[in-house]
This record gives sequence, C-alpha cells and structure tokens, in this order.
Amino acid sequence: MADVKITAYNVKTKEKGVEMFDAVITKTAKGAFMAKGHDGKGNKLTTLMGHDKAMAAIAAGVAKKGWND
Repeated sequence: MADVKITAYNVKTKEKGVEMFDAVITKTAKGAFMAKGHDGKGNKLTTLMGHDKAMAAIAAGVAKKGWND
C-alpha cells in the first residue's frame, strides 16, 4: 500500500495528475469523499474519490481523516 498516491487536476496550471500533499479527506453531504491538499508549490488542490480509494489513502498514511464517526 506504499504506492498509494492522491492525484488531482490543477485548475491554475491546467496540469492533470498532479500529486497532492498534506491531504485531508472529508465526507460530503451525499456521502462521497473529498480530498483537499496542495501541490507543493502553493496551489490548492481538491478532488472527489470513492470509498475504497479514500480508505486506502488513510490506511497508507498519505492522507488524514477529517471527519468523526
């Protein structure tokens, strides 16, 4: 599970597949998962993801859990 990465589209630089750092995963009102972080250059990134990918990222230590059960 060490190869788990969260990637997103950078709207500012129009790059696809930008790796996200310091990610915090939250739940949306409809139950989806959203990761918020930055690209290491100061640009904020946000992406939606499914349950499996979100739990894998938390388990691998790539992201922090941002909600209470």
